[in-house]
Amino acid sequence: MSIIELSGVEKSFGAVQVLHGVDLTVEAGEVVGLVGDNGAGKSTLMKSITGVYTTDKGRVMFDGQDVTQLEPGARRKMGIEMIYQDLALAPQQDVANNIFLGREPVKRLFGLLPAFVDKPRIDDQAQGMLDRLGVHVPSIHIPVGMLSGGQQQTIAIARALTFQPKLVIMDEPTAALAVREVESVLQLIAQMKSDGIATILISHRLNDVFAACGRIVVLRRGNVIADLRRDETDMAEVVSYIVGAH
Repeated sequence: MSIIELSGVEKSFGAVQVLHGVDLTVEAGEVVGLVGDNGAGKSTLMKSITGVYTTDKGRVMFDGQDVTQLEPGARRKMGIEMIYQDLALAPQQDVANNIFLGREPVKRLFGLLPAFVDKPRIDDQAQGMLDRLGVHVPSIHIPVGMLSGGQQQTIAIARALTFQPKLVIMDEPTAALAVREVESVLQLIAQMKSDGIATILISHRLNDVFAACGRIVVLRRGNVIADLRRDETDMAEVVSYIVGAH
């Protein structure tokens, strides 16, 4: 069963049409690579899934429900998470607080107001999530800004997974990482797949796309021009679609 299904999605900004009737489906537990040159419409398409952009035409179905008119918060509660390229982490806050940023558990003394943030619970659940994912950081109490780029990326992934998503969209997660750090991110994507979480991986790094994804979708000028099985294609063919030579 498709976890996400886009049918005829169109989006314009003023006189410029960015998406031209895009169809896209992703199955539960599937890892799909979304590739294309700058300006192909990848980010606009993903923001149409998360609800940041409302579509002009077409329909967005998620987990069997029409979410085309739903706001981003409602879609997130249903299980759509996006990890943006800038990670949206708070560098001065510690690791545990970043994992629960904006969705902190609270408690009330004797059931009375006001509620206050339950820091021990945050620390305990954050450590549990990192342990489950096999993520290694010096301490959950150090500021995120002191971590390496790869460690920060894994914290962003842990934050997304804490709220049990059904679909995770990752925007260039390996773009600025060293080889060893890339491997840890790819391992997390594989673990998400084994947990039945669907993943859309936006990346210019085709090596990573071929390593992580079972399907590769090529977007060019707002159109899906290729939907390829990884084991039935190669890098040369994907590049030819990206640059328009195919």
